[in-house]
Amino acid sequence: MMEESNEIRFAPGLVIAELKGNGREYMEMYSRYSSAMLEVETKFKVLNIEFSSKFDRNPIETIKTRLKRPASIIEKMKRIGVPLSVANVERELSDVAGVRVICSFVDDIYKLADMLAVQDDVYVLRTKDYIKHPKESGYRSLHMIVEVPIFLSQEKRFVRVEVQLRTIAMDFWASLEHKLRYKKDIPPDTAQEIAAALRECADTASRTDIAMNDIRKRIEASGFKPGIEN
Repeated sequence: MMEESNEIRFAPGLVIAELKGNGREYMEMYSRYSSAMLEVETKFKVLNIEFSSKFDRNPIETIKTRLKRPASIIEKMKRIGVPLSVANVERELSDVAGVRVICSFVDDIYKLADMLAVQDDVYVLRTKDYIKHPKESGYRSLHMIVEVPIFLSQEKRFVRVEVQLRTIAMDFWASLEHKLRYKKDIPPDTAQEIAAALRECADTASRTDIAMNDIRKRIEASGFKPGIEN
């Protein structure tokens, strides 16, 4: 006879024992976050279509979505000293659902952010501009916490989603920096040298973004409009 388990599986290979008997409640929470994430992703896809008709080019290269893993939620709730419950997660955390939008040019980031913010069913709770004010590590991105409604069978719920907007260069740097940052057993002196080298790489990527943006403007000023990608 198979032993009973208190573990809850949210995805293949993902087992969280600490949720125990609250599995159904957490699955419903995840379904709400998944629905909100889909709403925001769809809004950006629609904006990409509208943008292409107005400016004759597509500003969005890629849209990535993710739900925070249960283990990460548990760890973060412990770190901030708040008991684990669905109500507490929904009240305290703003990054359970995430949408990352990879743009062609820096200007596109701000145009898309403005287009999203003016929609009457999107509530921008806060914005952090790490492009104009990079982190000490060199990290650059525009972060928005938005709240959107989802319509369930018997109610309407407002759910928060974290939105990150980056250029291709910003995303390239952030992805590699994330992998390198978690290398273990690096001597302190070497770690400082690596951090300085990564900041220089981030500055180089930023200068490239600015240069490419300027080149695009010069091309457009000449009367040529870049074609829309298929």
